[in-house]
Amino acid sequence: MKLQRMEEMVCKYQNLIYTICFQMIKDEQQAQDLTQETFVSAWLHLDSCDIQGEKAWLCRIAMNKCKDYLKSALVRKVSVCEGEVLDSFVSPQQSLQVVAESKSGCREIANMIYEMKEPYRSVCEAILLWGYSPLQTAEILCRPVQTVRTQIFRGKKLLQSRLSA
Repeated sequence: MKLQRMEEMVCKYQNLIYTICFQMIKDEQQAQDLTQETFVSAWLHLDSCDIQGEKAWLCRIAMNKCKDYLKSALVRKVSVCEGEVLDSFVSPQQSLQVVAESKSGCREIANMIYEMKEPYRSVCEAILLWGYSPLQTAEILCRPVQTVRTQIFRGKKLLQSRLSA
C-alpha cells in the first residue's frame, strides 16, 4: 500500500518537483539530485502526509531541500546574486538597488531574508531570491494570491528598514 502510494506520487509529481528544484538551483544535475532527495525524504515520512495535501507537502520538502543545498558551505562561496532575480527588489527610492549592486550586498540581503520571521521569510525567499511570481508562490505555499502580495509588500518594507538602519 505504501509503495503503491509512493509510486503514484512520483509519477504524478516528479515533473513539478524537478521544475521547482531547477528554478531554485539553476543546475540540471543538481535539480535531478534534489528531486530524488525530495522523494526519498517523502518516502521516509510518508505516514505524516495527508493524501489531500500531498502536492503542497512535496513542494515544501523540495523547497526545503533546495534551501538546505543553497545554504551549504560549498554553495555559499558563490554569490546568490549571479542571477538577475533581485532586480524585482528595487523600490522607487532605489535604496535596495544600491545595496544589491555589490555581491556582498546580495549576500547581506539574502541573509536578512533567511532571518525574517514567517510568513515573510518564505514569501520573500520565493519571490525575491528564486524569482517566482506571486501566483506561483501562492500555489507553492497554499496561500491566496492577495495574501502573498501583501506579505511581499510588507517583507520588502521590513528589508528596506533594516538596510537603512
